[in-house]
Amino acid sequence: MERNRTMMQFFEWNLPADHKHWRRLEERAKELKKAGIGSVWVPPVTKGQSAEDTGYGVYDLFDLGEFNQKGTIPTKYGTKKELENAIKACHEAGVHVYVDVVMNHKAGADETETFAVVEVDQNNRKKVISKKPFDIEGWTKFTFPGRKGKYSDFIWTFDHFNGTDFDAREDRTGIFRIEGEHKNWNENVDDEFGNYDYLMFANIDYRHPAVREEVINWGKWLADTLNCDGYRLDAIKHIDHKFIDEFTEQVKEERGDDFFFVGELWVSEIESYASMIEETDGRIHLFDVPLKYNLYSASQEGAAYDLCKIFEGTVVESFPQNAVTFVDNHDTQPGESLESFLADWFKQSAYALILLRRDGYPCVFYGDYYGIGGEHPVEAKKEAIDPLLYSRLHKAYGKQDDYFDHPNTIGWVRHGLKAIERSGCAVVINNSEEGGEKRMFVGAARAGEHWVDLLNNRQEIITIEEDGFATFPVNPGSVSVWALPEQDVKPKE
Repeated sequence: MERNRTMMQFFEWNLPADHKHWRRLEERAKELKKAGIGSVWVPPVTKGQSAEDTGYGVYDLFDLGEFNQKGTIPTKYGTKKELENAIKACHEAGVHVYVDVVMNHKAGADETETFAVVEVDQNNRKKVISKKPFDIEGWTKFTFPGRKGKYSDFIWTFDHFNGTDFDAREDRTGIFRIEGEHKNWNENVDDEFGNYDYLMFANIDYRHPAVREEVINWGKWLADTLNCDGYRLDAIKHIDHKFIDEFTEQVKEERGDDFFFVGELWVSEIESYASMIEETDGRIHLFDVPLKYNLYSASQEGAAYDLCKIFEGTVVESFPQNAVTFVDNHDTQPGESLESFLADWFKQSAYALILLRRDGYPCVFYGDYYGIGGEHPVEAKKEAIDPLLYSRLHKAYGKQDDYFDHPNTIGWVRHGLKAIERSGCAVVINNSEEGGEKRMFVGAARAGEHWVDLLNNRQEIITIEEDGFATFPVNPGSVSVWALPEQDVKPKE
């Protein structure tokens, strides 16, 4: 039995570039644990191409905010020492730390090089649109002058990449596949656009043995240096799946079986998830993108959406032990590349669907919990999420019975565990203008107990009937979590 198995994505896209985020994490570690957060996924810790870079425009994998490079010593989030302090504070509070690692590409090269390429069709990367190979001047040489070879003396050149998107000689953009012996796109990637190996910047070539060795050595070094508990692997549909298998296997050998991996595989077909889990012998968890889009559709369609189908075609339905469930993230927040932000009215219900069920490893988004800044601000929903975190930590245990028998009102019961006093709950969700109710069995041994809505969306006190059933109401377009409160209550006469 593991309590506090809830993750938080501890960043959103528009965090200020004030180099203070690692300090924010250090300061909040204890309160996160108390709220029911057992792990945090932090943004990329490596030096980006500028002081404002979010970390996904990765420049130097071995600079964690330690060297004066790209005009800054700290990353957007702070210095290496502040990062180490934050991780230490998390561990002291009992919170695991998962680091976002970006292994698909590199950005902000130190020098240009001249090399031969062919240009490919952006919508079909297998189709060559140049008549013959030609030379370009590309930003592909990484010498890391500020680091001066500390931790690794590996120099990246065009030979270590298989594609880039800018020709400095002609000052033009395109997708240029680098020519050379054994050079091509990696085959073990998503087949969108014919072959989706190339995503952005200088694309790392995992056919190159020296590249594989360098990145695996870095993966071990980073985990050892930070003493972190796991990795979030960015953009893995663009990375050779055989390398993902090799990387996860080698890092686990270095750090132990408890080291955690979750991959961002942004696809809709459940077969792709099955393949990735099989290829990595189950070592990797995967974000449940199909569930995210089901939740988004439900938030857009209202009463027209059949709530009974909310888990159809999802990772948590097919692979519950490997699913990381989420509602929104930095890419789906307003104004971003995969914008699909849930409507406010359904947000609390969506979090109930990931936090209070038996299956999946739920992840709470920083932008939902603390709010979102920038040009598309969103208010914090901490007050709506906290009682769900409380319910997960104290109530949502034991056998689960589903009542998915009405398109507009669904419910389920968690029967609790004897080892966790006063545990167990009944959850009801509605998406119509009429509201609803659900008669559900919570156990004959609970006859006479008085249950309340822990979310305070309903004010009644429900008495469990002699046969262990009760009828649990829910407001229109809302959610209620009925449970035995910590202090006994009695219904009004």
